[in-house]
Formats: sequence, C-alpha cells, structure tokens
Amino acid sequence: MKVLAVDDEKNILKLYKAELEDEGYTVVTANSGAEALELFVKENPDIVTLDILMPDMDGIHVLRLMKEKNPKIPIIMLTAYDYRDDFSVWVADAYVVKSSDLTILKNTISQLLQKSKQ
Repeated sequence: MKVLAVDDEKNILKLYKAELEDEGYTVVTANSGAEALELFVKENPDIVTLDILMPDMDGIHVLRLMKEKNPKIPIIMLTAYDYRDDFSVWVADAYVVKSSDLTILKNTISQLLQKSKQ
C-alpha cells in the first residue's frame, strides 16, 4: 500500500516516512500542495495524509482537487489546530491532530485502507 504524505515541514515528513515504512507502507512525500497534486497523479497512492496549513496552497484546496480526480481515495487531514468546525474539511475521510506519537495516525490509516478494500 502506498501513502502520499503531504506537509510543508520536512522534519515531520521524515518522521512519517520512517514510521510508516516501518509499518510496511511505501511512502511518497510532498513538501507543498503543488508537489502533492503532481505526485497524486504520478504515484497513484492508496491513501493520502494532508497537512491543512501550507504556504503555497492550503490543504483544504488540495483536498478538493484530489477528491475531484479520485472521489474514492481516503484522505486524512492533519493539523496542529482544530478545524473540525470548518465544513470544508468534512469531505476528508478522517481528521487527526498532529502529534509526535503516530499511533492514532497509523490506526486511522489502517482502518481506512481496510474499509477501502471492502
């Protein structure tokens, strides 16, 4: 299973890549919204983790564009802030508050991939 991890913070991407590869996933990383959209088409991931606050293009805009291209792809929105009151994030399949402990993120990825296989 291939994960596209999108975040403007390179240290976070390194952490996600290392931890998720330890779980057996292939991980492709993007450092911006534009790069994420390019890799989304090129790499055809099974699931996407997507930061909301990015300088070039916010994650909510990227989320909409990805869902237009592939409505069935599971997308997990990640942020240090709580955006659940913003209706535009509701199109995401899950919402995880960033933490150095990736247990919740890993469990969410696993659950969404199981659900998408059914």
